[in-house]
Amino acid sequence: MSAVTRFAPSPTGRLHVGNIRTALMNWLIARQAGGTFILRLDDTDAERSTDEFADGIRDDMAWLGLTWDSEARQSERMARYEAARAQLAEMGRLYACYETPEELETQRRLLRARGLPPVYDRSALALSDDDKARLEADGRQPYWRFLLEDKPIVFEDLIRGPVSFEPGHVSDPVLMRENGVPTYTLASAVDDIEMGVTHVVRGEDHVANTAVQIDLIAALGGAPVRFAHHPLLTEASGEGLSKRKGGASIAELRDEGLEPLAVLSFLGRLGTSDPIEPLHTVQALIDGFAFSKISRNPPRYDPDELRALNAKWLHGASLADVTQHLDVLGLGEIDEPFWLAVRSNLETAADAGTWWSICHRPTQPVIAGDDKDFIATAAGLLPDEPWDQETWKAWTAAVKEVSGRKGKALFMPLRLALTGLDHGPELKVLLPMIGRERALARLEGAKA
Repeated sequence: MSAVTRFAPSPTGRLHVGNIRTALMNWLIARQAGGTFILRLDDTDAERSTDEFADGIRDDMAWLGLTWDSEARQSERMARYEAARAQLAEMGRLYACYETPEELETQRRLLRARGLPPVYDRSALALSDDDKARLEADGRQPYWRFLLEDKPIVFEDLIRGPVSFEPGHVSDPVLMRENGVPTYTLASAVDDIEMGVTHVVRGEDHVANTAVQIDLIAALGGAPVRFAHHPLLTEASGEGLSKRKGGASIAELRDEGLEPLAVLSFLGRLGTSDPIEPLHTVQALIDGFAFSKISRNPPRYDPDELRALNAKWLHGASLADVTQHLDVLGLGEIDEPFWLAVRSNLETAADAGTWWSICHRPTQPVIAGDDKDFIATAAGLLPDEPWDQETWKAWTAAVKEVSGRKGKALFMPLRLALTGLDHGPELKVLLPMIGRERALARLEGAKA
């Protein structure tokens, strides 16, 4: 069956890994079924929603390759929500309420103190027309609640299994605020109906919302929707994911130089029965996705594990996998032999630039005084070109025979003189890339 899914972020901030994990699941369902993936901006909060954040959402998703087939903005659909409100009012399923936020909080606190669920008591249904007129004369404006049916709301969650809400355990949801702006509950239900959404995947904190939206969708004449609620990400400590601590923003991960497919590999497998491993095609994620693999336990997001996976991803990547990223970094000169030589030493693709500079640009290595005579000896034994991967072995054998050095005492000063670093790719592959002219200049400079 073809699927229509949606990702509906509010443009009131930048996306984080929890948001993208939800977006990814919805995207995978649509792509797996050859269906449609909708980006829907929940921007009815005019005070907090900005075009800058909306652009940031688009940028983050485009960077990850989570392309969308259509886009909608709820702020442009207000007439549709008003029509739904009028329809529900005519059906007798919408009623005016006048409590202040403080009064509602007092009601909830008293119910909790009695060990009862903090559910709205529907006292507004008992208000007469005179009562309403008096309240409005006192300056109170009504907000509007949807009258839930007095029967259990039951649905089969694609992750959690059977879910049931008994009457009286869920409050009649607010659909319209005092200022006439629709709530998420109404706007989301209307949009899902009119956009033909078939599957909604979101965090388990929305389970109660789903119960009322099922009743609301039915009241508005919409087709049933399949719901799936996944456990929310936590930090490595087990605490709730905090954006304030950093390392969770998609923009931060991009700026840090992580690879989009490494991020998707990590988030796509996190909290599932599949191993977290570097995937070099998104098709592998699409083919392997299944709700049955998603654990009911909250998965722990560790940015250090993501960074480690990013390094593993690079170690197995072809040059074609990273060409676009390297081009952005201004490293377009890199060729396949160089990439294969250095990739196993990279944590981010930008690190390739360091090794490109080491191979092609002047360096000023610092060599200990007792090694300078040794470097001078090695410079005098540097073989003529052409060079290949056997040159390093032949050269160091000659230096060993003359100097009597071996092991670390032989190799480390040469590495420092040639690269300026005490670690890195095998010098048998780097030496031909450095070339005789640069190698000799570095050795001569190091012995001075």
